[in-house]
Amino acid sequence: MTYDEAIAFWYGRINFEVRAAQPADLKLERMAALLRLLGDPHDRVRTVHVTGTKGKGSTCAMIAQVLRCAGYRVGLFTSPHLEHVEERIQVDGANISHPELAARITELAPAVRALEASGGPGVSFFEIGTALGFLHFCYRRCDVAVVEVGLGGRFDSTNVCHPLVSVVTNVGLDHTAQLGNTLEEIAYQKAGIIKPRVPVVSGVTRPGPREVVRRTAAEMSAPLREIDEGATVPFTIGLLGQHQQHNAACAVAAVAELRAAGMPVSGAAVERGLATVRWPARVEVIGERPVVILDTAHNVPSAEALVRTLREAFPTVQQKTVVFAVSADKQYQDITRILAGYFDRFYLTKYANPRAVPPEKLAAVLAEVAPGKAFSTHAKPADAWAAARAAATPADLICVTGSVFLAGELRLLVSSSTLA
Repeated sequence: MTYDEAIAFWYGRINFEVRAAQPADLKLERMAALLRLLGDPHDRVRTVHVTGTKGKGSTCAMIAQVLRCAGYRVGLFTSPHLEHVEERIQVDGANISHPELAARITELAPAVRALEASGGPGVSFFEIGTALGFLHFCYRRCDVAVVEVGLGGRFDSTNVCHPLVSVVTNVGLDHTAQLGNTLEEIAYQKAGIIKPRVPVVSGVTRPGPREVVRRTAAEMSAPLREIDEGATVPFTIGLLGQHQQHNAACAVAAVAELRAAGMPVSGAAVERGLATVRWPARVEVIGERPVVILDTAHNVPSAEALVRTLREAFPTVQQKTVVFAVSADKQYQDITRILAGYFDRFYLTKYANPRAVPPEKLAAVLAEVAPGKAFSTHAKPADAWAAARAAATPADLICVTGSVFLAGELRLLVSSSTLA
C-alpha cells in the first residue's frame, strides 16, 4: 500500500471517536484474534499499561521520558491525536513515519480482512491502531512501550498486553454511557487492567473507587502501591499545574516497580525526565502577551485542574476569555459551570465531528448555569479564535479548551497567529 491507501484503509473502519461506542462494542476477543494472526506482537515487547480518567496521558509522557533519559528505546501509544494520526505511535519521541505506517498497514490488512470475512463486527479504527502500535514497537525493537488505555480499561483493546506494571491514575465521571454512572462503577472498569501478580500503582484517592482498586488488586494477588492525595515529588516538572505533582508521583512509583522488575533507572534519569517532559495541549502556554493557553479539558476533573492552574499561574491577568467546544457525551453542563467560575467571556463553537455540541446549545447551558455571562457563538473554531484574539489586550488571557478535537483543529492557527 501507499501511505494514502493505508490511511484510507485505516479510516475506512468504524471509529468510536466519531460515533461513541456502546457497551456491546467493547470486547477483547476480536482484538486478541487480530493479534494472533499477526504473531502476537504484544507479547514481544515489555509494556507499562496506564489508565485513568484524569492524568493518564501526562503520566504516560512522564514515564516514557524518564525511561528515555535512562537510555532505553521507548515506544509510546496514546490517543486521540491532536493534528496527525501518527502522533499516536511514537518511538523515542518520533512519530511513526509515513513509509513505516504504510508498511505496517500492508502487513495487518490481510488479517483484518480475514476476520471481517469470518462474520461478526468489523475491526475498529482503534483496534487497528493498537495492533499497528504493537507491530511498530516490535519492528523498532523497543526496550519497553508505555501504552495508554483508550476507553475504560477492562474491555479496551490495549488490555491484551501483559505489562510489567499497571497504573491507574485518578478516577472521575467520564464516558458514563459506557463505563457506569458512579465512581465505583468507573473504577471497576479502570481496574480491569490489573493482571494476576503484576504490580499496580493506584493514584485513585476517593474512598469508594480506591477500595474498588484495592479489592481488585487483592483478588489478582497484585502488589499494590497507592499514591495519596496531595502527594508531591522533589523534582522540577516540565508540565504546568499542581495536579501534575500527583501524576508525577504515579510515574515515579511506576518507575520504581520497573526497577524491581530488573530495569535499572537512576535517580538522575528520573529528575531529568520529569524536568524535560512535554505533553502538547495540556495547559500549554502558546503565547505571553496576551497569555494564550491550549488545553484539552473534556471532563469535570480536568476542567477543575485547568481553572486551578490558571488561577495559580497567572494571578494578574485582566480579561479572561475561553474558546470552548465539547462533545455531547461529556458532562458539558458541569464543565461549563466550572469554567464560568473563572472566565469572563465565552467564545462558543463546535469542531468537525458529529459528536460536538452545537454552540447555540452551549449558549443555552451557559445562560442557565451563569446568567449574564458574556458570550458569542461561532460556526467554526477558526472564527471563534479570530474573535477572541481580536478582542484581547496584552494584559489578557485566552484559553482554548473543551476537547482534543478543538485543540487539534486550532493548534497550528493559534501557534502561527501568536508568533505573528
